[in-house]
Amino acid sequence: MSDFGAFRQSTAGLWICPFRPFFLLTAFSAALAVGWWLAVLAGLLPVPPAAGGPLVWHAHELLFGFATASIAGFLLTAVPEFTGGAGIDRRRLRLLVALWCAGRVAYALSGVLGVVPAAACDIALLAGLLASSAGPIWRQPGRRHLAFVHALVALIVVHAGFYRALATDGDALAWLRLATGVIMVLIVVALSRISMRLVNDVLAAQGGVPAPYLARPPRRNLATFAIAACSLAQFILPGNAVGGWLALAAAAALLNLLNDWHVGRALGQRWVLIPYLVYWCMALGYGLIGAALLGAGLPVSAGEHLLLVGALGLSVLIVMAVAGRMHSGWGLDHRPWLPVAAVLLLAAGVLRSGAGWLFPGIDGAAVMLGAGGLWVAGWCLYLTRSWRVLAGPRPDGGKGCEEAAPAR
Repeated sequence: MSDFGAFRQSTAGLWICPFRPFFLLTAFSAALAVGWWLAVLAGLLPVPPAAGGPLVWHAHELLFGFATASIAGFLLTAVPEFTGGAGIDRRRLRLLVALWCAGRVAYALSGVLGVVPAAACDIALLAGLLASSAGPIWRQPGRRHLAFVHALVALIVVHAGFYRALATDGDALAWLRLATGVIMVLIVVALSRISMRLVNDVLAAQGGVPAPYLARPPRRNLATFAIAACSLAQFILPGNAVGGWLALAAAAALLNLLNDWHVGRALGQRWVLIPYLVYWCMALGYGLIGAALLGAGLPVSAGEHLLLVGALGLSVLIVMAVAGRMHSGWGLDHRPWLPVAAVLLLAAGVLRSGAGWLFPGIDGAAVMLGAGGLWVAGWCLYLTRSWRVLAGPRPDGGKGCEEAAPAR
């Protein structure tokens, strides 16, 4: 068999389900974008000619490259499952994947091409996700998943504001901070649904539990409201103490949300512990942001990196590790690589958050390079363990996105 034939066989299942190409792009972009950023910091590669400069490019690709790819894979698979609607057809899926890829290239070259091509691709991708999700969610009785539509609309507005700021020499980073808040809200909304399945499955396997685990709406709603209020305050009143107090309120609301997770020894299982750590990273991140804005003598970026490297990284990892295997016919993966990848991402978040203030006497640039290396290693580990799962055929003979029970 030729090399091309072997490659075609190894990617025979790539388009079976929407999460497959998007989850692979998520992991590739995580490793490539941060790897390139590390090479830029080390002087080994040139800075991409992106509008806004290298820092804006780095933050934008983490939010609207890495995070958006994971959101696309999750929503295009989860919404049909939640609503009982039909999935997206392959032609539209390929179009959305092409828009994501074109957006990454167009923004990297936006200092030469201008921002219009990148804006057109990125906003068209989000609009396509909205068009695919809004109808089924709206038609569902009770509209229990309408929060996903609200989040997509918010991301479209924020991304349009970001590109407008680039075109008019405005504060593009302020829009990226606002996007961070939207994504944190989306994580809380998504994990509330996923966690009820994961935690209850673990509790059922252990036995002896009198009541199921519930992600209680009042706690979740308080946390999302506090995050939204904090994000808007920082956007409208940058650097003001009001944002600091609201960040502390968000941290307190997230710690309150953690009370739902205290389910005894089940908390030690990877399927429970990793999403539990997501909320800890989020709570500590907002706590650090609040302390920084109230004059504690540490950079606001310390909290922001704990949100984006720790909370975002771990949430994307657990969602892709669970949904990517369950809906590919493989069942949950109990091998040790997943906890190792989670530790690498968590360590990357702590190191990057602490660069310049938490580790006195250690060069901040060296800490940043070490944190980036851990992040890249974690996602490379995911890719090595997930390529066959996401690109290859289903082992159970299935042809769609339906779950398969047996773990392998």
